[in-house]
Amino acid sequence: MSRTVAFIGLGHMGGPMAANLVKAGHRVQGHDLVAVALDTAAGAGIVPATSAIEAVADADVVITMLPAGRHVLGLYDDILAAARPGTLFVDCSTIDVADARTAHERAAAAGMRALDAPVSGGVVGAEAATLTFMAGGGDAEYAEARPLLEAMGKKAVHCGDAGAGQAAKICNNMILGVSMIAVSEAFVLGESLGLSHQALYDVASTASGQCWALSVNCPVPGPVPASPANRDYLPGFAAALMAKDLGLAANAVRSGGVHAELGLRAAELYAAYAERAGVTEDFSGIVRTIRDRSGK
Repeated sequence: MSRTVAFIGLGHMGGPMAANLVKAGHRVQGHDLVAVALDTAAGAGIVPATSAIEAVADADVVITMLPAGRHVLGLYDDILAAARPGTLFVDCSTIDVADARTAHERAAAAGMRALDAPVSGGVVGAEAATLTFMAGGGDAEYAEARPLLEAMGKKAVHCGDAGAGQAAKICNNMILGVSMIAVSEAFVLGESLGLSHQALYDVASTASGQCWALSVNCPVPGPVPASPANRDYLPGFAAALMAKDLGLAANAVRSGGVHAELGLRAAELYAAYAERAGVTEDFSGIVRTIRDRSGK
C-alpha cells in the first residue's frame, strides 16, 4: 500500500533511504537544512518541503534521520503539533536510549505513535536498500512501519518496547568496536612476530578468531579486497560515528551500573582516534594508531 511519508534529514544516509521509498511507490515529502541535500533528494523523486512542519502536515508516517538525540527532541517540539493526530513517527537516528524513550513519551503526549528504528549497514547499505533495522515500540506500530523498513533494508527486527531498538544498536556496535580493536591488535602482534597478514587471516577466518571485523572489514590491506583498508581507510563507517555510538554505549554502561571494562576502554580509544580521523577515515583505521603506539 502506498503511503505519504515525511522524511526529515536527507544526508548521506537519509537521502538514499528516502529515495528507496520513492522507488517502492511511496510519496515522500522531504526536508533538510542543507540545500544541496534537498536538491539531490528532489532529483531522486522526493518532493521538497520548505520546512519540516510543511513536510509532516499531511503525512501518514514521519521518518527522521538526524545526528543526535537533541536534534530529534528539538524537532519533535516543532513538528508534533503540526502532524495529524495518530501519525506514526519513526526515528532512524542513532541516539541515547533515554532520549529515544523521551521521544516516545512526547509523541504519545501529543496524540501520536512512535517507533525507534536505528539502522546498521552504513551508506552502502542505505544506497543498496540492504540496511538492518532494530525497532523499539508497540506491536501495532512495528507492523505498520515494517513495509517501509523493508523497502529501505533487507532485515527488520522488533527488539521490544520503547528504546529497545537503540539498546540493540549500541550493544551491537560495542561488540563491533571491541572486536575491531582486538583484530587490529592481533595483526600488529602478528607483524611483530614475522607473521604475514594473509597467513593470520587464513587461520583466524576459519578458526575461533572469526568475526565480522576480520572477515568483512579486515583492518589490513590484502586479505579482504572490499575492505576500506584497501582504499587508504576511506569510510565505510567513519571513526567519528563509531566513537559516537561507543559513547552512547558508555553512557548506558555507567547509568546501568554494568561492569564493562572493554566497552568503556573501546569508547576511550575511539574517542581519541576520532579526534584525528573524524569522518575522513574508516573505523578500521585504528590499526594504524595501534601500530604507531607500538613503535612499529
